[in-house]
Amino acid sequence: MEAYCVKCKQKREMKDAKEVTMKNGKKAMTGICPICGTKMFKIGGK
Repeated sequence: MEAYCVKCKQKREMKDAKEVTMKNGKKAMTGICPICGTKMFKIGGK
């Protein structure tokens, strides 16, 4: 899963990507940037 890294300011492939459900019921993916180690987050659909 590809997401935007705020620290690197580039789109990168997430490491250890996991699907989570937000409070409003929407799905999202969370993982770690393989370069800098910052937490990454990508909001998905319903």
